[in-house]
Amino acid sequence: MRQSVENGPFAGPGRVRRRRVIYIPGYDPVPARKYREMYRAEGAEQARLSGYSLRLRPVGSPARGAATGTFGWEVEAEIEGAQTQARVEVLVWSDIVKRSMAGGLLTTYGHLVRTAWVYLSTGALWRLARLRKGPVIAALYPVAVLLGQLGVALVAAWLAGRALALLHPLAAWGGLALVPLLLWWFRRLDGRLYAHYLMHDYAFSARFRGADPPELSARIDAFADHVAAALADDADEVLVVGHSSGAHIAVSVLARLIRARRLPADGPALSLLTLGQVIPMVSFLPEAGPLRADLALVSRSAGLTWVDVTAPGDGCAFALCDPVSVSGAAGPGRRWPLVLSAAFTRTLSPARWKALRWRFFRLHFQYLCAFDALKGRRDDYDYFRITAGPLTLARRLGARAPSPSRIERPLAGYGCAEAAASAPQPA
Repeated sequence: MRQSVENGPFAGPGRVRRRRVIYIPGYDPVPARKYREMYRAEGAEQARLSGYSLRLRPVGSPARGAATGTFGWEVEAEIEGAQTQARVEVLVWSDIVKRSMAGGLLTTYGHLVRTAWVYLSTGALWRLARLRKGPVIAALYPVAVLLGQLGVALVAAWLAGRALALLHPLAAWGGLALVPLLLWWFRRLDGRLYAHYLMHDYAFSARFRGADPPELSARIDAFADHVAAALADDADEVLVVGHSSGAHIAVSVLARLIRARRLPADGPALSLLTLGQVIPMVSFLPEAGPLRADLALVSRSAGLTWVDVTAPGDGCAFALCDPVSVSGAAGPGRRWPLVLSAAFTRTLSPARWKALRWRFFRLHFQYLCAFDALKGRRDDYDYFRITAGPLTLARRLGARAPSPSRIERPLAGYGCAEAAASAPQPA
């Protein structure tokens, strides 16, 4: 693969002058421009802290009516004494997220019952709890909050009914009107509580018991076409970034390309960076055989570099859980991923860590943000050096040892033979 810059002080293997960054967000209904503004603000802060330069300019907006929209911007950087250019694109699937979140209160509580049944009846919840307690608690949080809200509404309705009964026995039934009113009011507070949002998120994975919904599968095909087109571009590296539930989508995108033999032998260096991944929430479900097969295939590929970055301080991610191994997809010839820790307690100053420690949702996005206690080494986890700096992902992080605290126990209840049997045949 083409992995060098021909001229200049940063010539040689693993050096980058032009990069394509393809970002796949998690389950997020907000417009893609949120990610540009986050990159702009946090990149400027990291550049100030680390002494380099980043300049952004917009290049487009989400395509309307297309199978896949993209939202992009250009980055011109001067990092580690080299000048680089990067085109960053967000692959949009927020329209699918919005449709999955449609419906009223009955829909949300229906999701609660169905999702709880799927994770409990399949044993997935107990196996996930043996990995990390944090994301399991995060999964139980919306269940507890929504049931608590329903309980409060029912108690308030009962008290109101008792009071109304003093006027007339039949008037007691009027207290029931408080139930939908209070539940509606609680939903209005969800911008701070995230209970409804998280319930829809987990329900999306559980709806088909781990299989991709048809519309998401079609979007993954379109994303694969987009990455294939980027690999035909005159870039030194194509870096695919999957955050949160976007991590398993990114794996499936690259697996489609590998299976269809669409990775060019003389193309740019291909890199996969998964951040704050929650892959076991899907891969531990019974119908996730195709995902487990994708994990196995990508983990064996010699045509890419895959680095997985999480942090124990992120209670919403399966921190330092090797997504291939714990899903039972590790087999002969396995190379990836390289599991690393973002180590929030060391890469954030004590004051910054104290300010963020209990802001769980914000910490889940810290991988995309500035760190104020980096040591300035080239192998530090720095999202902006990775996406805009002069080194490929392999050159920047590939020499690091994997985290000694990583978890590799295969706890999904499925093995490599099952993953292979679920794999689509090569084109």
